[in-house]
Amino acid sequence: MSEKARIRWLCRRGMKELDVLLERFIGAEYDKLDAREHAEFLALVEKEDPDLYYLIMERTAPENDIQADLLARIRLFTRPAAAG
Repeated sequence: MSEKARIRWLCRRGMKELDVLLERFIGAEYDKLDAREHAEFLALVEKEDPDLYYLIMERTAPENDIQADLLARIRLFTRPAAAG
């Protein structure tokens, strides 16, 4: 299984909101991440659903600046796509 396929599998969550949000992020941004960002994204998706949800909703603080940046980028996908 490729690393991206493994990450995509880890993004299948019990919370549908997280599932959709992370799938959107992977589809649009994952290939643009550098090695450090890949490692930190993996650390994020290995968290339990409530912990990850609290991080995304800014109820808890990320562990480092890279995670903070990734979370900010993930939050952009909570907005509905513009009608085109």
